[in-house]
Amino acid sequence: MLHGVIIFCLLSFGLSLKALAAVVQTQETVMAEVGGEAHLSCQLRESKEVLQVTWQKILPNKEKNVASYNKNFGQTVNPGFTDKTEFEEAELQRNSIIIRNITEEDESCYHCVFTTFPDGSLTGRTCLQIFELHQPLLHVRASDSPEESVVSCSATGRPAPTVTLTVSLQHLNFSHYNTVSVKNTNGTVTVNTTAVLSGVRDDSAQVGCAVRVLSGPQKEAFVTIPDLKRASVDGLHEGSGSEHRGFNITWIIVPCVCSCVAAVTLVLLKLKMTAM
Repeated sequence: MLHGVIIFCLLSFGLSLKALAAVVQTQETVMAEVGGEAHLSCQLRESKEVLQVTWQKILPNKEKNVASYNKNFGQTVNPGFTDKTEFEEAELQRNSIIIRNITEEDESCYHCVFTTFPDGSLTGRTCLQIFELHQPLLHVRASDSPEESVVSCSATGRPAPTVTLTVSLQHLNFSHYNTVSVKNTNGTVTVNTTAVLSGVRDDSAQVGCAVRVLSGPQKEAFVTIPDLKRASVDGLHEGSGSEHRGFNITWIIVPCVCSCVAAVTLVLLKLKMTAM
């Protein structure tokens, strides 16, 4: 009998905690890019008398107060956070803060605590996840085959970014993929993906590289493939044409010069004989 009562009490206590947690609505995970800003918000889903809303950063061994909004004293941002944290929405039923110039040290979970009367504290939890992503570098060069190009895209981020190559024309396709990842000293990872693009003929196409970290925003780079084959052939034709034109002009100029020299020589000899 006693055992059944204890189980009933524990279940009731657990359900009560879950119900209290559901009273505060927060976003489970907020993603922010290094150098950017994060918006943390919470809302009390039931109408209660709120005395204060407090934001806390959860550290390994304790919670550290970041900022608070009090019914009587208004807004307060605690030392150590004043240079990068401010209230976006300072209200007692709904509250939000902005953390600017995000760094790795800001990555943590945060509590939003509503201090109410007479119910006490109601707490919500949201976690800030940091990512870093730089603009990708895309390069295209000619291959040994006139109908192939080598496409290479490099992206640096934290954690390791995913790299996706695309091409605008359907009859072109990538093959021989090769991906190399290098971890940098600052904690970022550089991923370089190389592939062979086949089917390149006389038409030009746009090659794209899309990179992403986790579910953050995507960054892209585009390059239009020049007509490598035509450029190569045209270069050869231009060179051959120049040599051919030079050859013809030379053979025309040389006889003319020789004829002029011979004529002048004959005139001089004739004048000399007449003078004698």
